[in-house]
Amino acid sequence: MTQADSATTHPEEYLRQHLQEIVELLHKQKLEEAILQQQKMPRHELVETLLHKQHQAAIKQKLDKLHSADIAYILEALPVEERLAVWNLVQSDLDGQILLDVSDAVRETLISDMDPEELLSATEQLDTDEIADLAPDLPEEVMQELLESLNDQSRRRLESVLAYEEDSVAALMDFSMVTIREDVTLGVVLRYLRRRGELPEHTDKLFVVDENDVLKGVLSLRRLVTHNPDKLVAEVMARDLVYFHLDDYAEDAARAFERYDLLSAPVVDHGHKLQGRVRVDAIVDFIRRKSDQQRLAEAGLLEEEDIFSGVWKSAKNRWFWLAINLVTAFASTRVIGVFEDTIVKIVALASLMPIVAGIGGNTGNQTSMLIVRSLALGLINSGNIKRLIIKELGIAVLNGLVWGSVLGLLAYGLYRNVDLGLVMAGATLLNLLVAAIMGLAIPLARDRLGLDPAVGTSVLLTAMTDGMGFFIFLGLATLFLY
Repeated sequence: MTQADSATTHPEEYLRQHLQEIVELLHKQKLEEAILQQQKMPRHELVETLLHKQHQAAIKQKLDKLHSADIAYILEALPVEERLAVWNLVQSDLDGQILLDVSDAVRETLISDMDPEELLSATEQLDTDEIADLAPDLPEEVMQELLESLNDQSRRRLESVLAYEEDSVAALMDFSMVTIREDVTLGVVLRYLRRRGELPEHTDKLFVVDENDVLKGVLSLRRLVTHNPDKLVAEVMARDLVYFHLDDYAEDAARAFERYDLLSAPVVDHGHKLQGRVRVDAIVDFIRRKSDQQRLAEAGLLEEEDIFSGVWKSAKNRWFWLAINLVTAFASTRVIGVFEDTIVKIVALASLMPIVAGIGGNTGNQTSMLIVRSLALGLINSGNIKRLIIKELGIAVLNGLVWGSVLGLLAYGLYRNVDLGLVMAGATLLNLLVAAIMGLAIPLARDRLGLDPAVGTSVLLTAMTDGMGFFIFLGLATLFLY
């Protein structure tokens, strides 16, 4: 986006405007080519070719003015056929960056449309840490050629990053940083920076290392420019600093960036040798990606889905948790089936039992969301988990007494039956207790097993609160009303 554009147009509106223009050009191209197909004229193929090139030139002209992230947004918003048509018009020197900017699902369609030579050309332009981000999606032969084309240092760095898990700090690390020694003056550092020229993006501090690249401290740019140039780096640098190891969890790094308001932080190996740094933009991308994955998981989707992908592929992505939901729903109906005679005798139960199940599901979801968030923030440990369980059960009892009484009074008001009101109140209290227990147990158990506590929790919780809600309500009704 140009400065003039950003001064007069909101960024989101700017993107939607350009997307609409691209869509209109694509539709216009299809319409005119369809009309031309129906016309009989001399040199028909030549006219069709010229018209096609004219439309392509108009689209390319618009794309050439856009940032790679804006083009990525447009590609994600287009159906696959149109997406690939636009992708082939993008400047080749932007291919690598756009592949980084698009979602994983859309990246798959773009890579599948590129031949090995194009992929190699696109990825060779990227930094080592960016190549590592694309590595899982690249064909094996392209990755092999890419490794062979890198110099020894870059190859070692890339192989080092790829050796760690996707959710580790190593996966977020980049190698663009400035290192200095502690035995030089600030004036020498300033002259070195002036000779160097442009600094790496998001440089707020310089990393102080010894002759073996062991991290000794950091020198912020603020301290560099505000202290006497004759002072030694060792006198001014900060020795008490936040740093990460290569195999630290990315979520822990994200929390540290938030807690200490960091713009960048060093990454070291277990010998305390400086390996790279983590920047705030990588942390922001990680948080957004993690949030998207969690929302998809809560909805029962196994992975991120291209909204324009094929029906078969999209359907398979949704089958697993739909199957789980189907099984649990069927189990709930069997619970109701056990008490068919009770329901036939007391018809009012059929209209009241969904209320008990529904309020239990809501309570369970509140508890589970709190637990999932607390686990993500690292707030739950062996020292406080007992107190947390007691607190949540206490809340469930209090809510059960309050809202059970309300529902009991409503049931009495509707049907003028004291026993029915008491059954309604008792069932509500018991189901809220069950919901709280399951809201605690499911995410905690998944976390203990090394699984994502957010994945499938809502589906499993709804099944338990529905089934137990029906069972408790109809069971009490059978005991006291039938």
